[in-house]
Amino acid sequence: MPSVRKRLELNDYVNGIKSSNRVILSQAITLIESALTFDRDLSESLLGKILPSTGNSLRIGITGVPGVGKSTFIESFGLHLCEMGHKVAILAVDPSSQKTRGSILGDKTRMEELSHHKNAFIRPSPTGRSLGGVANKTRETILLCEAAGFDIILIETVGVGQSEVTVKSMVDFFLLLMLAGAGDELQGIKKGIMEMADSIVINKADGDNIKASKQAKTEYQNALHLFPASESGWYPKVMTCSAQENLGLNDVWDTINDFSTKMKETGFFSEQRKRQSIDWMHATIQNHLVSDFFEKYRVKSMLPLLEEKVSSGELTPQNAAHQLLSFRENSAK
Repeated sequence: MPSVRKRLELNDYVNGIKSSNRVILSQAITLIESALTFDRDLSESLLGKILPSTGNSLRIGITGVPGVGKSTFIESFGLHLCEMGHKVAILAVDPSSQKTRGSILGDKTRMEELSHHKNAFIRPSPTGRSLGGVANKTRETILLCEAAGFDIILIETVGVGQSEVTVKSMVDFFLLLMLAGAGDELQGIKKGIMEMADSIVINKADGDNIKASKQAKTEYQNALHLFPASESGWYPKVMTCSAQENLGLNDVWDTINDFSTKMKETGFFSEQRKRQSIDWMHATIQNHLVSDFFEKYRVKSMLPLLEEKVSSGELTPQNAAHQLLSFRENSAK
């Protein structure tokens, strides 16, 4: 079957990934991010082939307020893990601007030392215009990285809101980075994020900020007592660290290890993975239905006219949507 882009054979992708070939791994990720039907079919075959080699990593989600130093923390923490002998893959969730299509991790100079480490792999997962959404492609990227031998996957989310929910649904451990003295620490949307966190780390706990960081740690710890108990039975820990000075990184890693050990003992770890896989299946169904809907010829041809009528006030959004759905239903008969 002809393809717009030159692609490797299926076995070349499989063998390259299993031999930890970074170039082929990158090409495979590009493949699964493609919206072309040929590429989609090939990527699904690829995922089926490498599936037995997946699931052996520890998936860690990392988020934080603006200015908290996520990139510095991820580089320092990633290097710390690499020096311990771990193979670390760093992925970005929701990294692309809907206006510029730029990627938050596109410029690897932000993590220059980590990007050159033999045990590290950095890859942005831009949403672009894909109807599949960032969660779908990022989950697939996780599987590819696991099959390539990466035992720790660090997944960074940017922004506040839906991206945190998305990351929480695909990781084993969710880490929230916060700042001391940033103002309004315990209010608004941050409360929702805190409820999802398995650990809160106060970053930049160095120099003149040490005292404020210790105070913030106490405040956050007290605030967590007000939240209902988590389903896992895990009580979130609050710590301080300085990514810039490489202070407290051991404590962060010890906490993650402690969490992983206890969750595996109780069975929560595997049960959560199973639920996440089911959620992924349902999300994939929805994504394919939406994609299929907009790809239908009559819907595509009528969409600009209806959009114009909605913007001019001639039609309500609901009425226009119902007309498009009717076109879709009639074309399926």
